[in-house]
Amino acid sequence: MISSTSSVQGQSGQQSTVGDAFDSVRMQDFINLLVSELQNQDPLNPVNNSEILQQVSQIKAIQANDRLSDTLTSLQYQQALVTASSLIQQNVVGMTDYGMRITGKVDSVSIENQEVFFHIGGDVVAMKNLISILPQE
Repeated sequence: MISSTSSVQGQSGQQSTVGDAFDSVRMQDFINLLVSELQNQDPLNPVNNSEILQQVSQIKAIQANDRLSDTLTSLQYQQALVTASSLIQQNVVGMTDYGMRITGKVDSVSIENQEVFFHIGGDVVAMKNLISILPQE
C-alpha cells in the first residue's frame, strides 16, 4: 500500500514521521484485540465464530492487497528505469518541469526520489515528460 507520510514536529522540537494508521497494525495486534474481546464478551450474547473468521479473512485480504500493491509499484518503477536506460544515445523530445521543450540525445539516466530522469546536455527531463523518440540519424 502506498501511504502518504508527513513530518510532524513534536513539543521537544524533534521531527517524527506520521503515516497511515494501518501501517503500524500487525496480525499479532489483531489477535491480542480479538482475545481481549472474547474474554470480555457478554456471556448472554457471545460473538459468533463465523464473525471472527470473517474478520480474520478480511485482515488477511487487506494484507494480501497491500503486498500486491507494493509489488506492482516496484514493477512499475523498474519498468520506467529500464525504458529510460534504453533511451541512452537516442534522440528524444521531452518537456522540463518548467515547461521548456527539449530535443536532443540522451546522455545519461538518473533516479531521484523514486522518479526516473534522463539528461540531455545540461537539461534534466522526468521520464513521465517524454514526448517522443526520434528516429536514428
